Amino acid sequence: MNVLTYTRLGLLVSVPALLLNLVSCKDAPTPTGESSFDLIQQKIFTPSCATSGCHASEKDATFAQHGLVLAAGVAYKNLVGIDPKNSAALADGLKRVKAFASLESLLYHKLSVDASHHSGKLYGNPMPLGSQPLPNGQIEFVRRWIEAGAPATGTIADATLLSDNTVTTVTYDPLVAPAAGTGVQMNIALFDIQPKFERELFTRQIVGNTQPIYVNRYEIKMRNGSHHFVAYDFRDKTILPSLNDIRDLRNNDNSLNLITAISMSNHVYLAGSQAQYQDYTFPEGAALVLPAGASLDLNSHYVNNTNAVMKGEAQINLYTVDKAKVQRIVQTLDLSNTSLALPANTRVTQTKSFTFAKARKILALTSHMHKLGEKFVIKIRGGSRDGEVIYTSTDWAHPDIITFKTPIELQKGEGLTSEITYNNTTTKAVSFGLTSEDEMGIIFGYYFEE
Repeated sequence: MNVLTYTRLGLLVSVPALLLNLVSCKDAPTPTGESSFDLIQQKIFTPSCATSGCHASEKDATFAQHGLVLAAGVAYKNLVGIDPKNSAALADGLKRVKAFASLESLLYHKLSVDASHHSGKLYGNPMPLGSQPLPNGQIEFVRRWIEAGAPATGTIADATLLSDNTVTTVTYDPLVAPAAGTGVQMNIALFDIQPKFERELFTRQIVGNTQPIYVNRYEIKMRNGSHHFVAYDFRDKTILPSLNDIRDLRNNDNSLNLITAISMSNHVYLAGSQAQYQDYTFPEGAALVLPAGASLDLNSHYVNNTNAVMKGEAQINLYTVDKAKVQRIVQTLDLSNTSLALPANTRVTQTKSFTFAKARKILALTSHMHKLGEKFVIKIRGGSRDGEVIYTSTDWAHPDIITFKTPIELQKGEGLTSEITYNNTTTKAVSFGLTSEDEMGIIFGYYFEE
């Protein structure tokens, strides 16, 4: 991964020189009439984060996913000492901002495009999403503020850092394809995202296997600005999209492409990531099976908040293992509540339980609902953990993908319960169906049976 440092005036500077200027924390802060946090609000949050559609208010389209408002007057209380919604960051013990600990603060990780300082973990996309990274001086100012205890008042960081417009960008290096005989690579080739546009596309591609293959690991990588990448299998293989076509979810005028939306109803989750890079390995001796001649629908979603055309690109490596080494077949969960009844102009919660005839170990969970869905909760049904919530997502368009470090063990007769809250704001009753005007409630994920 190559790191290039430049200034917005076009002047190249060296990385060592930059680090020498930025890393030294012994310099006394330049006195100002405003507190360090007030400067963060004015110089960073208000112009770059608390913008319409992002972190401006609870009415933002993305609020359901991140749950964070960074507008003046509320940003501080929403950050310091607060647990993040990002499931991976929460599992690693991070706070949105943890006083005296920038490396345990999700805010710092999200602002830094170079993940080398935090073991390569990205915890989702760097911010601001779809925009140029923040200048290094602003990021360093935030880091020093956190390391000084993240106070609400007082001048504790050198305000001259905020005038340093040097920006570090990371050159995108595509995934190297697996060596012959160890796996296959599928990719979405370089494509354009127009200025001030959100592009999501699908393309069905042949895996290229003439015999069944056993996948025990997958690796995903995307260019900066991507919201997610997902590889889908198909529930009904008699109704498949044409091969290699690019199917956009939105038309050029930003209206919904209904044909593409309907095709999504045939999807079964196979693999995915909401971080720019993910490397996932199934437990020892476990693998997914892809039949001979398999095809997958590759889904990429990008946000471009800049005034220039942005490039999108993504790869997925499917690493294979010899059949003789596989003791357990990983299967995909596809648990659907088809008995939905949503009265007009009503908020309602629909619940359905699924029990298993054999003991299962749950490896990962994600969900699928349509635009009336407000909250998708998955609970354990039966046994000593009956009723325990193990998954929650509040973003119907981009649900969380949660992988469990320790698989969830369910015994014969136990299972999972979906508890989904819908807000039917239309004037007609809505039920289960395949179009974007209908609704769905599906648990996706991985499991294997003992």
